[in-house]
Amino acid sequence: MSNKGKILIVKLNDRLLSMLIRDNRIRSIEVQKQSEYAVGNIYIGKVRNISENIGAAFVNLGQNYLTFLPLAESRHAIVTNRVYDGKLKAEDEILVQIVKEPMKTKQAGVTANLSLSGNYVVVKANGGRMAPIQVSSKLSRKQRNRFTALEALQEIGKHCQIVVRTNAGGLEDETPLVEEAAGLAKELAHIMQIADKRTCYSCLHTAAPDYVRFIQNAYTTEYDEIVTDLPEVYRILQEELPKMRLFVPIRLYEDALLPLYKLYAVESRLQELLDRKVWLKSGGYLVIEPTEALISIDVNTGKCDRGHNKEETTFKINREAAEMIALQLRARNLSGMILVDFINMKDKERERQLIEYMRSLLQKDSIPADVVDMTGLGLMEITRKKVRPSLAEQMRQI
Repeated sequence: MSNKGKILIVKLNDRLLSMLIRDNRIRSIEVQKQSEYAVGNIYIGKVRNISENIGAAFVNLGQNYLTFLPLAESRHAIVTNRVYDGKLKAEDEILVQIVKEPMKTKQAGVTANLSLSGNYVVVKANGGRMAPIQVSSKLSRKQRNRFTALEALQEIGKHCQIVVRTNAGGLEDETPLVEEAAGLAKELAHIMQIADKRTCYSCLHTAAPDYVRFIQNAYTTEYDEIVTDLPEVYRILQEELPKMRLFVPIRLYEDALLPLYKLYAVESRLQELLDRKVWLKSGGYLVIEPTEALISIDVNTGKCDRGHNKEETTFKINREAAEMIALQLRARNLSGMILVDFINMKDKERERQLIEYMRSLLQKDSIPADVVDMTGLGLMEITRKKVRPSLAEQMRQI
């Protein structure tokens, strides 16, 4: 086996898929509930009512599936049953896109600012006052200048906004990026053009399955193979990945005597990701405590012997803890405000290095996450965007 790893996709039951990332050991699991109303889908919904006091509209997508639309995101809305005057009303039929899954007591979130995502770019219908071409902040200044100067992109950007993704940084030739942007812009324009010819509650665009987008957002250069025991998933990946110019080998696992989820002990790994305590190689450990308001993570020395140079050993344990925290946030899909109590260090320069290291680890997350700062009590404050329920919430829904 190479130093790269595998992306494994296995079915746990009729509602959940599990995706494991593996190198020399299993590193993480992302469990995703399959839903008819998936993030990225575009519908013609009907406004049930407007709540001015919270600045939101509640939009029904059909089958009484109620969603939450911030009024601030409806300025450029496409209303299909009347001439839109810039103000939503009850009974309006409006084009919306799901951007957040329902979480706890909150409805799914939708927006009227439509967009389509590809491997290299995201094309948005309305950029507002933003520049027509935006480039991922994770790319260097030289790369950002390179993409914003592309005349072909500038031409496409006259009719929509284009956001160049981090994946584009590895391109030597911009042709795939331009072709993808042109194709997505055309598809988005078509969706908006046919909206007034479709009935209310119609789905005008179905997003790629979660596992396709998971692979698309993953750093696929780190992996040497995708393995699944689901024939339908295997077929879809064979069709979709070449379209996204992702050429990771795909293998269908067919050993009936030893199921894939048993081979890689998926159930045991899931249980590990639901435990409070996470052990580190050094002998230290984390205690992860999700609450209603925030998530607290405590770093402990545990069985680790700090030796003669305690400050140096403490710094190494904290760095190892930072790596595991970044992994656990993604694997458990923890989001919102996260407070981390690292082992106390007297050296302020070491503390600054730890913050920068944590920030660099979070940059690799496909969901926006960042270090805010250290609080007055010495706790590291991290934020991670809420997009879908945590692993624990999803497992409770089974």
